[in-house]
Amino acid sequence: MKNLHFFARIALLGFIALGAAAVSGQDYPRKPIRIIAPGVGGANDFAARMIAPGLSGALNQPVIADNRGSLVAGEIAAKAQPDGYTLLVANGTLWLRPLLEDVPDDIMARLAPITLAVSTPNIVVAHPSLPVHSIKELIALAKANPGELNYASGPPGSSNHLAAELFKSMASVNIVRIAFKSSGPAINDMLAGQVKLMFPNATGVTPHLKSGRLRGLAVTSAEPSALAPGLPTVAASGLPGYESGTLVGLFAPAKTPVIIIERLNREIVRVLNQSEVKEKFFNTGADVVGSTPQQLTAAVRSEVTKLGKVIKESGIRTD
Repeated sequence: MKNLHFFARIALLGFIALGAAAVSGQDYPRKPIRIIAPGVGGANDFAARMIAPGLSGALNQPVIADNRGSLVAGEIAAKAQPDGYTLLVANGTLWLRPLLEDVPDDIMARLAPITLAVSTPNIVVAHPSLPVHSIKELIALAKANPGELNYASGPPGSSNHLAAELFKSMASVNIVRIAFKSSGPAINDMLAGQVKLMFPNATGVTPHLKSGRLRGLAVTSAEPSALAPGLPTVAASGLPGYESGTLVGLFAPAKTPVIIIERLNREIVRVLNQSEVKEKFFNTGADVVGSTPQQLTAAVRSEVTKLGKVIKESGIRTD
């Protein structure tokens, strides 16, 4: 009988150990993982589908891209079990939303960062009829003619809209916004000379820069980008400290064990740095980053602080 009690205690201790391993994430993963991606066909969807196959191979489990509506994707991820089986890929639409419209709470407080996956810069583009060839010349012309220059942008709060408003704020210039429903019609009016400036991403205007139908002045990233070869940064060519673009990061529900976050970070960064993955992102206008969780947190905080000031000053709302 004593031996039976002994073996029962050993068995119980074994079950406790297995439970502790599951909680700590030491046996992770044991089942399929899903990456929730807001929308279909955009940057978030593309990032999820680029990362999923490589992550699946590294973890030896299926990894599935799960497309959801942009307004509910973050909420689904935040409410999921913090066990590493539900991830979220998202951009500034998620963390800037509380600045642009009324929301019940800040969903970022219920998510844990994994990695900053990619960054997409914008390009400051001018119509050839505008007599400027640099950021310094553009600022000088705008200051000499307040309210006479215009720029095209997509919907309120879009990347190209915020990039332009940040430029206006930091340069202390008055340039009038001409709003469009999307970047495509805006670029068409740029080509026709109806508007003189725009801050689009690289992929939409690169062919027109090469043909000379539009003139690139600078790239909005902190460092020069191969996506805009030969162009200086805005910061280095007349507006120190300026930086703008679209960040795409991966997150897990808050309270996900650190060991799981570290494993996911390590494997996802490895996938991102594969040459074929980097090339495919590059062809869509994105630079691979692959950061630590702490660097993603810092990047989000910096963007919220910087753009929060601009959004408030400009009265930008999406609701």
